[in-house]
Amino acid sequence: MKIFYSETHRQHEPPFEVFDGGLRVPYLENTDRMDRILNALHTVDWADIVEPDDFGLAPIRAVHIQEYLDFLASAWTEWLATHPKDSSALLPATFALRRQPRRPKSLLGRAGYYIMDLSACIVEGTYQAALGSANCALSAAQAVAEGGEHSAFGLCRPPGHHAGKDYAGGYCFINNAAVAAQWLSSKATIAVLDVDYHCGNGTQDIFYDRADVLTISIHADPDYEYPSYFGYADERGAGQGLGFHHNFPLPAETGDDEYVKTLEDALQHIREFKPAYLVISAGMDIYADDPLGTIKITTEGIRKIAERIASLDLPTAIVMEGGYNNDALGRNILAFLGEFK
Repeated sequence: MKIFYSETHRQHEPPFEVFDGGLRVPYLENTDRMDRILNALHTVDWADIVEPDDFGLAPIRAVHIQEYLDFLASAWTEWLATHPKDSSALLPATFALRRQPRRPKSLLGRAGYYIMDLSACIVEGTYQAALGSANCALSAAQAVAEGGEHSAFGLCRPPGHHAGKDYAGGYCFINNAAVAAQWLSSKATIAVLDVDYHCGNGTQDIFYDRADVLTISIHADPDYEYPSYFGYADERGAGQGLGFHHNFPLPAETGDDEYVKTLEDALQHIREFKPAYLVISAGMDIYADDPLGTIKITTEGIRKIAERIASLDLPTAIVMEGGYNNDALGRNILAFLGEFK
């Protein structure tokens, strides 16, 4: 299996994030995550780890609005020019209510407009790392569409599925899976299946009014879990996209059997849609001992989930999303990818 990986992710290393209640903690979405996965991949004989191609900005502009990308590109330089008291990371203190969508001129005003929460910290290398991450997803998509691969893995960092058309959030800046799906959509119909613990709200935002890309997210119920304002079962798409988005919110303590049962319902939607390609947002934070999760999927359960998805027998681009139990991350990824190799 082709594994697309770029060292540019190391340029994005925020020193902290802010948890609920204002607690400043070490950044959970860190470079060690990739090291653990790479170490695991080096133990098997089927992982071919290669550099991604550079696709330029056009595929990213097809998903994200230009003003938002301009913000990501210039935010750090602008932040340093303000001579902040703490220059370790850019985080706004005021966030836009999108009921009042006026975009201010000030940097911190724009930061609050374009950033959803206090985990999307911007540092000097964030933009370059996000571009490299998107190239990993695009290379995986290209491999299955043009390179003769039945499946390929974009080992993406930063992750992407919380990034919407014009906002960052949840460690995500560019929506890697959406960029890959949009690139593939010029060739044929696409389904995107998100199995991260958290709702893929950014992917939902990007494709919500489209009928050519089916989007499905299985995730912790937003009534009790991030991102709170997206991911409910009655969100089914809009306009031409009505009926082409499906959310499957899960209660806390969901185990392997219950998850796989829900997954079967999701897979039936994909079978009926009959896509030519599948993009998977693969989050390993569904694991039972993940520090950010409350559902209880075992490593064997992760393997079963992958086995059921692989039974669709579709050309598949797998895109790395969350997963924050670093000790288990490598073996969980091997369990998942092993069903597609």
